[in-house]
Formats: sequence, structure tokens, C-alpha cells
Amino acid sequence: MTWDWSAVGEFMPLFWDGLIVTLQALALGSLISFSLGLVWALLMRTPTRWVQWPVGIVTEFVRDTPLLVQLFFLFYVLPEWGLTLSAMATGVLAIGLHYSTYTMQVYRAGIDAVPPGQWEAATALNLSRTRTWRAVILPQAIRRVVPALGNYVISMLKDTPMLMTITVLELLGRARLFSQEHFQFTEPVTVIGVAFIVISYLASLLLRTLERRLVR
Repeated sequence: MTWDWSAVGEFMPLFWDGLIVTLQALALGSLISFSLGLVWALLMRTPTRWVQWPVGIVTEFVRDTPLLVQLFFLFYVLPEWGLTLSAMATGVLAIGLHYSTYTMQVYRAGIDAVPPGQWEAATALNLSRTRTWRAVILPQAIRRVVPALGNYVISMLKDTPMLMTITVLELLGRARLFSQEHFQFTEPVTVIGVAFIVISYLASLLLRTLERRLVR
């Protein structure tokens, strides 16, 4: 078996298209997971059990079912109920929803790590509950959990190839398409494997830099 550089050259246009789709899915999925995860965490801290129980059941169900099953459900089952989303929208929603149940736990840990004195100080200053959360608790909690959230970004990146199963042509989907047309698998699959390693490594460097800045 020999390495065919001409095959790499032919694959590169597809590679760049797939990379754009992958990064778009990652960015939008991360935005949904971070935002929705914070909402779940705040709802779980409400004193009303009628709010806590439904949220707990939903998040536990999502967390305990495979992402691939959720992708298939959203893409193939929901249209039977009259709700149809594009393949890309379905993939982004599934990734964001699935990982929001994990980021929820990260936020909850960050909130619990805020010293009790901060709550007492906010009460002594007669701050409203909303302002206490916005100005005192959440800034400290989020600063503490940035590294853990960053790890989930990398996990989401490594799960984006699953979108190929619902016809989203991200990196692996483009490699598969090229391989089927040219009957060459080694070059495209190796290229995207290296791409995932490079992206993950650069993301980890960025996260470490951000963590150092936040610690100061």
C-alpha cells in the first residue's frame, strides 16, 4: 500500500467544506449546550418540586440515552408528528440538547462551590435575588467551571461524525463520499483523523490560556 498525494489533493476541496460544516455544528451545538445547561441548573435550584421533578426526569432521560438514538428520533420520528427540521438543524439541536444535560451538572458544581459568605454578603447588601445571581454568583461559578466546559467542547467535536448518519456532510461524511467515488480510503480518513487531533489540541491550548487568564 502506497500513499497517494494526488488523492489528498483531490480530497482537499471536500475537506474544507466538511471542516466548515463541522465547526458550524460544533459552535452552534456548544452555544445551545452551554445556554440550556445553565437554564437546567437554575431550574434545579428552584424550591418548587413541581419544577425540579420534570427537569430532573427530562435531563436524566436525555443523558441516559445514546446521542445516536436521539439523532435518529429527531430526524426520522418527529416528521411523522408533523415537525420537520433540516439535517443540520437536527444535528445541532441533538448535540446541544444531549450535552446540556452534562453542562448542567458542571454549572451545578460551580454554583455549589461559591462560598456561602457570598450569598450572605449579597443578602446583607439587600440585593435582589436576580441581581445576586447575575452580579455575584454566576460570574464566580462560571469562572470556576470553564475548564470542564471546555472538555465538553472537545467531546462534542469528536461526536460530530455522528451527524453523517442523518445525511450531514461534515468531515467524515465528506471523506466517505470521496472514498466511495474514488475507492481510496486511506488518504481521506487519515487526513480527517489528523484534522481532529489538531483541532482538539488547539482547543485544549486555548482553554488552558483562558483558564490562566480567569484565575488571575
